Amino acid sequence: MTTLARRLNAFDATMLVMGGIIGSGIFINPYVVARQVQTPALILGAWAAGGAIALIGAFVYAELAALRPEVGGQYAYLRDAWHPSVAFLYGWAMLLVIQSGGMAAVAVTFARYTLELTGVAMPEWLLATGTLAILTLINCLGVRSGTNTQTLLMLLKLAAIVLLIVAGANVATGFSPSHGRAEARPTFLTFAAAMTPVMFAYGGWQTASFMSGELKRPRRDLAIGLLAGVAGVIAVYLGVNYICLHVLGAEGLAATTTPASAVMRAVMGERGATLIAAGIAVSTLGFLSQGMLTAPRVYYAMAEDGLFFRAVGKLHPKTRVPILAIVLQGIAAIVIALSGTYEQILSYVVSVDFIFFGLTGLALFVFRRRIAEPAGFRTPLHPVTTALFVIACWAIVIGTFAKSPVNSIIGIGIMAAGLPAWWFWSRR
Repeated sequence: MTTLARRLNAFDATMLVMGGIIGSGIFINPYVVARQVQTPALILGAWAAGGAIALIGAFVYAELAALRPEVGGQYAYLRDAWHPSVAFLYGWAMLLVIQSGGMAAVAVTFARYTLELTGVAMPEWLLATGTLAILTLINCLGVRSGTNTQTLLMLLKLAAIVLLIVAGANVATGFSPSHGRAEARPTFLTFAAAMTPVMFAYGGWQTASFMSGELKRPRRDLAIGLLAGVAGVIAVYLGVNYICLHVLGAEGLAATTTPASAVMRAVMGERGATLIAAGIAVSTLGFLSQGMLTAPRVYYAMAEDGLFFRAVGKLHPKTRVPILAIVLQGIAAIVIALSGTYEQILSYVVSVDFIFFGLTGLALFVFRRRIAEPAGFRTPLHPVTTALFVIACWAIVIGTFAKSPVNSIIGIGIMAAGLPAWWFWSRR
């Protein structure tokens, strides 16, 4: 019987974690946060708070990975802690909203920056869908083919971010964390709404857990990848936001919709703007590559459990990857790219995704109660840190609902539509 090939190590896991987090969000979302909270201290505070939530989440997921080193990662945690229906709704939401929606938004961003950079006369939708199709093909060739492509793109995007930070640091301007617009008095809901784009930019560390079935030592390698990858991203994100404030100031950051380009244009002129546009294009492409590699393993696990089309659970005898699951992910992302906008998809994704993040955090309490022997990794300061993670996740859901109620309700509605589908497959 053909099985998944265990060919990935801790370095691959770290690159998967960082690649799943760093996409276009860090180059674009700083201005969205600046418009909500408006002072340098609060802007950096929002990004630091997001990093703290992500790091606590990484601790939680590292312990869950040690307890449940199974194919599907978060899907398996939800299934074993709560009920197969909860895990199914997560997989359903991933396919229709969370993963496909995020990939669609990033594919459109990639197309926008690439066409601006090259000057090629081509519709955005055509380049976005063509890119998704090519990445689908690459990942059908095998897990090593997909991982090598993702790792190369991850290293290139880190080079682009380092260029932005180093270039911006050489500008002889500065800012005071106490300075900002006089009317900046954020409420809880304002700050929570600012956390929506922050957490969208930080989201994605959990996707590396989907690859547990292809890691050589999943208990060890995934824990290392989660902690090292998230810590590296926090440093990068705080560095980028500091540089944006250093060069543009809080008001200048809020006034531009392309902060990374504005920084590089101020430092190096149009040549700098061109360089960072190329970096953003590579970064978004790397995020797409990572998503196309990891997410199909959830649909594969669903099919293995008998809760999805049986053919999706089949592996190619030579490449040992779930080809139909990969193709399904590509098609779903293409359809959403052709039908939605970036802002709508952002609200769909965050409102649904963080409901499941909270449930996954609570799953650790369930496993701690059920399992007497300790796992290979223990979450520091549990249960306090785990409870903080759960509360923060659901606070973000509340903030997203307050800011974009219609889009959030649509996202929840799509997720709930999975209940009849689960009933159908569970009956079979």
